[in-house]
Amino acid sequence: MEQLLLHLRNLGFTEMESKIMVELATKGQASGYEVAKQLGVSRSNVYAALQRLTQQGYVRCGEGEPARYSVLNPEELSTMISGRIQTSLAYMENEMPRGGPVTPSFYNVEGDRNVLGALIHQLNLAEQEIVVDVWREEATLLRSELEQAELRGVRLLWAFDGDNAVAAPPAWTPLGGKPPRSDGRKFSFVIDRSWCMLGMRYSDGTAQAVVTEHPVMVELLLNHFTQEMVLFELEQDMGAELEQRYGDRYSSIYSKYVMHSEDGQE
Repeated sequence: MEQLLLHLRNLGFTEMESKIMVELATKGQASGYEVAKQLGVSRSNVYAALQRLTQQGYVRCGEGEPARYSVLNPEELSTMISGRIQTSLAYMENEMPRGGPVTPSFYNVEGDRNVLGALIHQLNLAEQEIVVDVWREEATLLRSELEQAELRGVRLLWAFDGDNAVAAPPAWTPLGGKPPRSDGRKFSFVIDRSWCMLGMRYSDGTAQAVVTEHPVMVELLLNHFTQEMVLFELEQDMGAELEQRYGDRYSSIYSKYVMHSEDGQE
């Protein structure tokens, strides 16, 4: 019942209208007094809602005293609502003003479903290029959308973390702050060199991401991807020599720039 009421509200009906329509559908027909008594609400509110629903054509008012109301059957309701929504959507698309350029901004997306939903939507809009820097777990979740993009002729550029990953620098420890969560996997996507998402998925199923079309962030992520790929190729060609000279994973180089706090102190 609650799910039905929720979807009716999503279609534009008020909570009162939704409850009245479900009640009428359950009873077949009823007077305004009977509906108000069943719902435990004031008759004036019920009659006002019934008048709106009748004027809109969703509810029929029968002859007699007292008047008895009935709601359209589900198929009729669906056809009527769908037609009106499609008409409004078409009008909005044609008539909505198209203003000047909007300054690129950043916005946050939280929750695994919301993050993946926003990403999948954008992947389906990709026209030329997708730059992907992910762990294999996230790549698996998006396999279908990435394959469809390739079939459309979109170029995919990959950098995988996980097995055979590119050597990554150590994490920067917060200065005097609480250490970051260690169970997360970073990911980034740059689509058509104009839209990007940078985020983290955690082992408990939560996720957070930043989305932007700001050219500076797009360029930073593309440069980071390029550097990873260059480092990967260098490792393939000169891995043993690099490790002999600079140490495993080049820690002697990284240590000059990344300072680790001990008990919150530098």
